[in-house]
Amino acid sequence: MTAAASGPATPPRKRGRPARTSASDGPAARDRILIAARNEFAEHGYDKTSIRGIAKAAEVDPALVHHYFGTKEQVFEAAIELIFAPAMGVPDAVHGSREGAGERMARYMFGIWENPVSRLPLLAVMRSALTNETAAAVLRGMIERRVLVRMAGELDVPNPEFRAQLAAGHLIGIALLRYVIRMEPMASAEADDIVAMVGPTLQRYLTES
Repeated sequence: MTAAASGPATPPRKRGRPARTSASDGPAARDRILIAARNEFAEHGYDKTSIRGIAKAAEVDPALVHHYFGTKEQVFEAAIELIFAPAMGVPDAVHGSREGAGERMARYMFGIWENPVSRLPLLAVMRSALTNETAAAVLRGMIERRVLVRMAGELDVPNPEFRAQLAAGHLIGIALLRYVIRMEPMASAEADDIVAMVGPTLQRYLTES
């Protein structure tokens, strides 16, 4: 059989970005990659998650992950923005009357942590940040840029950035003990009881001159 009889040869596959198709490219594919990245980082942590694993979960070529998000660090940053989306409303919880700002902030944050749907990926991100400096740097930058700067802008007190960090650090420390380390009696305390005790301290950070 001659080459002509066998039909035209399939052109060799080029390296780099895969060919554009409706199934493997476009906004739908980007969204699948982002959701897959969120799930992979939540399940395996930063160290054990790979671009290849994310691509496999999203059913795309690994080159497409690089095309949309770049490095693993950049994919992680995009994924934790998705994971932390509920927490981005913290500045809005502070906004409003000065009275009760501390309690509003505490209740808002514990509402997120007490929800199993948002708690599991948050736990994974915190564990990744505790064990990997790259993950910690990405998380630190995202919290500062997306939460603390906005929160400080809502505070009419001296040193608002420092006050915002004090409030956030107080809540993160409690979350670490309660949800990550699960230290008793913090782990089994009623969330409302914690809010009642923490609220006045946050109020002092946020409003007292």
